[in-house]
Amino acid sequence: MNNFDVVNLTDDVIEELEKLKNFIEFSVKYLKLSNTVFNIIFVSEEEIQKLNREYRNIDRVTDVISFALEDDKSFINTDFRVLGDIYICLSKAHLQSIEYNHSFFREICFLSIHGLLHLLGYDHMKIEDEKIMFKLQEEILDEYGIKR
Repeated sequence: MNNFDVVNLTDDVIEELEKLKNFIEFSVKYLKLSNTVFNIIFVSEEEIQKLNREYRNIDRVTDVISFALEDDKSFINTDFRVLGDIYICLSKAHLQSIEYNHSFFREICFLSIHGLLHLLGYDHMKIEDEKIMFKLQEEILDEYGIKR
């Protein structure tokens, strides 16, 4: 059984949270994950900049940051996988949905699946890896019916 939480730490209401949870449930099944635990946390620009500065030494606002706990091999081996946390900047998601000319719902789904794939070890530092990761993101969004 998979267990994830979607938390909004901002003062803004996110009407699409239930729809996002349904998309995440679909994504977890699509990726054939089992016994995983992770969180998706919506935060302010100030909070994501602070996280970016403290953990990546980059002092600027970003759209999504993933903290993959499986990167640390010293974790206790259990019957379930504690994947980590995905932080999404709510205001940046709103701005990017306008910039990319698609719905806010698509943007938060995109950022969520992007973060989840990072938790699973996918990366886009090399062009070959980027192609694999971005293809899988689009595949999941398309399969769920979320188009640009």
